[in-house]
Amino acid sequence: MPELPEVETTRRGILPHLQGRRITGVVVREPRLRWPVPEDLGRRLLGQRIEAVQRRAKYLLVRLGAGTVLLHLGMSGSLRVVPARAPSQAHDHVDIVLAHDRALRLHDPRRFGALLWCGGDPLTHPLLRPLGPEPLNDSFDGDYLYARARGRRLAVKPFLMDSQVVAGVGNIYANEALFEAGIHPGRAAGRIARARYGRLARCIKRVLEAAIEQGGTTLRDFVREDGRPGYFRNELRVYARADRPCPRCARPLRGLVLGQRATVFCPRCQR
Repeated sequence: MPELPEVETTRRGILPHLQGRRITGVVVREPRLRWPVPEDLGRRLLGQRIEAVQRRAKYLLVRLGAGTVLLHLGMSGSLRVVPARAPSQAHDHVDIVLAHDRALRLHDPRRFGALLWCGGDPLTHPLLRPLGPEPLNDSFDGDYLYARARGRRLAVKPFLMDSQVVAGVGNIYANEALFEAGIHPGRAAGRIARARYGRLARCIKRVLEAAIEQGGTTLRDFVREDGRPGYFRNELRVYARADRPCPRCARPLRGLVLGQRATVFCPRCQR
């Protein structure tokens, strides 16, 4: 599933192709995504100029003069900038056609993604309003995590993956950051000291920034806007490596399920 680094990689990749361009058409081949593509989307977008492409958590916000297109890549989606007349392939569900014969194409095999219209402030949209702070912002730090965790018996890994606590820390990067911080993913969130949360917040930022530099992580479906995979997969230290040697102590890594998500950790290095 595309997580924050993959979405940010996509944003940076499509921005130069979209910003300032005028929309000349919309082609909807399959409207049945996670939520139906609005029937009047083509009318709303026609002639609009793209002012900016922003990100909030795992959502992309394509800002227009009259409103905002909200995009989510779901479990398997990707966006590519292609020639407007390029033949569509299976699962190429929507094209936003731009001036100068280019198109932003949404590819989504599982159709868990979303393409929605917001006429007002997108940050007040029901999907975005409850989200916690961005993990790469200055407002996100150890003191914030420590305060939010007080009294929580929930394990720290699903605590980090709660989008109302922090926006966009998905399964891959929660595994990696907890390993870097030396914190057991099953430890109760409310039983972690402030200093350890300080280290964890710094590790989350470092892991996410490193993943963005590598273009995200491709495990199955994700590709960047130019069709290339994300190369952070080569840098993963624990995720999907259960029973392999720990990169620190060489003892076997272990796997368990927390919050219905696969989790890998080192029983010696993480406490």
